[in-house]
Amino acid sequence: MGLITEEKRGAILIWTLDREARLNALPDLGDGDEVAAACERVNADPSIRCVVLTGAGRAFSAGGDLTAMRDRRDLFEGSGAAIRERYRRVVHRIVRSLYGLEVPLIAAVNGPAMGLGCDIAGLGDIRIASERASFGVPFLKLGIIPGDGGSWLLPRNIGYARAAELLFTARSIDAATAAEWGLVNRVVAHDDLMTEALAVAAQVAAQPPQALRMAKTLLRQGRDTTFDQMLEMSAAMQALAHLTEDHQEGVAAVLEKRPGDFTGR
Repeated sequence: MGLITEEKRGAILIWTLDREARLNALPDLGDGDEVAAACERVNADPSIRCVVLTGAGRAFSAGGDLTAMRDRRDLFEGSGAAIRERYRRVVHRIVRSLYGLEVPLIAAVNGPAMGLGCDIAGLGDIRIASERASFGVPFLKLGIIPGDGGSWLLPRNIGYARAAELLFTARSIDAATAAEWGLVNRVVAHDDLMTEALAVAAQVAAQPPQALRMAKTLLRQGRDTTFDQMLEMSAAMQALAHLTEDHQEGVAAVLEKRPGDFTGR
């Protein structure tokens, strides 16, 4: 069974992790290819300006399949070298692809987000949680470590000390604590989650698409580049942005006190 179902609403694409009976556990062995292909389609489609990611049923994602771990099958079968290679080709392909998504990604976290599920939620540029959401990285409780790059991502999202507390204690936190720690932007009533996520997505999708993708690139690159490198990259991208029709439309719209009508040209 595939992992993701898609629904397109204008310039917004909704992805749903769709393994409700398994609490949206992942990854199955084909998930790396599926997620990579989905992200490549978005990156190649200029009509898509924002993606909203949520989970089916009562969980966002429970993360790894514990029965598969117990039985040493699928991702966890064979030698250490074989398991390492599957992490690289399946788990890492998922997180690399989501990190490389060129349009803004909104995580609408509808329930528990654990382990890899928590780290996938953390890859969202904007993260909105239902009051029923919870978050945890209980790898140590299982005698393993974050094999999905979470030890790089989590401190960047919530700071080293809080990431250390979450990882080293293996406990989970509720949505309110996640908001306090900066893991999510805000918490909303469960029944309002998708309404809120889609409202934010609509605001994102209203922006000029070329500049929107460039802005996301700058934010992501800014995590790891020097200030001088960022200035050089910003100047190059700004020069391109100034030559677009959308820039002219944006200036005209502000001067004329009306919404901009951006076409991606």
